[in-house]
Amino acid sequence: MKKIFLLIAVLIMTGACAAPPPGNREAAPTAAASPAAVAMTEADAIAKEKAIWDTIKNKDWDAFGNMLADDQMEVTGEGVNDKAASIASVKKFEPTEVVFSDWKFLSIDKDAFIVVYTANTKGKYDGKEFKPVSARASSAWVKRAGKWLAIYHQECEVKPAMTMPPSKVAKAAASPTPTPAAAPATGSDPSANDRIVWDLFKAKNYDAFASLLASDLLEVEPDGTYDKAGSVKGVSMFDASKAVLSDFKSVTLDDDAALTTYTVKGDGTPDAPLGVRHSSIWVKRDGKWLGLFHHGGTPVVKPKPEAAPTPAPAKKG
Repeated sequence: MKKIFLLIAVLIMTGACAAPPPGNREAAPTAAASPAAVAMTEADAIAKEKAIWDTIKNKDWDAFGNMLADDQMEVTGEGVNDKAASIASVKKFEPTEVVFSDWKFLSIDKDAFIVVYTANTKGKYDGKEFKPVSARASSAWVKRAGKWLAIYHQECEVKPAMTMPPSKVAKAAASPTPTPAAAPATGSDPSANDRIVWDLFKAKNYDAFASLLASDLLEVEPDGTYDKAGSVKGVSMFDASKAVLSDFKSVTLDDDAALTTYTVKGDGTPDAPLGVRHSSIWVKRDGKWLGLFHHGGTPVVKPKPEAAPTPAPAKKG
């Protein structure tokens, strides 16, 4: 979507991006089937995402803003932008070439959907040419007053998969709680739900974690995209005992879906000393709130200081 440039800014400033939790995981299918009625086709969803990129290429900022929901959130390494900040920052991005691949489509419900893809980009940011960038991007769209609007976007740099040594894999496989407790009840507050999930990680209660996931879950990490089985396998291979969650922000997508984004420190992610940004979407199905989507691997970086304005010369009397 529009904000590959924010990843570019991160790379220019730090060159750092978080690596995924260690361990090989099963890849997600190209398109995830949702039990809810599909209100948007994959082809139409991709067309909408490409259209918002076209507004950036054409520097049509009014059209760009008109395609964003008023409560839009953009998750970047520097922070979480609202609509106004997204519009202001995109004006610094001048793409000269954008190549999309690896599209995936996931219907949230009749009024919301997610698209995930890889974007390989060349161009300028803030007037300076940057090295070609490859990033995994995800966007959520919602239908408001009959119009489809982008409400969420996040990116992370593409990274190769990390392989855990066989000894550590064996140790991780033997470590879950012998008699795992049932997962606590989830609700309409997505931030509370993600806190429950991380508590289950710390307790190594992966069965309970799996019980809180939708069957068509889709996870995005720097090393790839994963289905439910791949996600459960991946979290069982990293140590979350020292993880600290903070900076929660949430937005309601519709009556049966909500998104939360937050920062995690101390999860063992290399090259991310300030933490990693995560986002999750929770949906209500058959009366139970389940995790449907997760995007991790966006490293926290310090915002680049704005240049101080040059003071006007003093008038001679």
